[in-house]
Amino acid sequence: MRSLKNYTVVLHPDDNGTFVSCVPAIAGCHAWGQTVEEAQAELIQVFDMIRDEYKV
Repeated sequence: MRSLKNYTVVLHPDDNGTFVSCVPAIAGCHAWGQTVEEAQAELIQVFDMIRDEYKV
């Protein structure tokens, strides 16, 4: 798996006033936050966990 910079990241506001960030090409790679910056930071952590899981 490559770096997060190699993937398209989608960021959008949610109905409850938070923000959702996701990588559509990777199942389960999504995160939310109270701000855009928080959602992006959480997505980096999720991406790193998924990448580490696929390293066998």
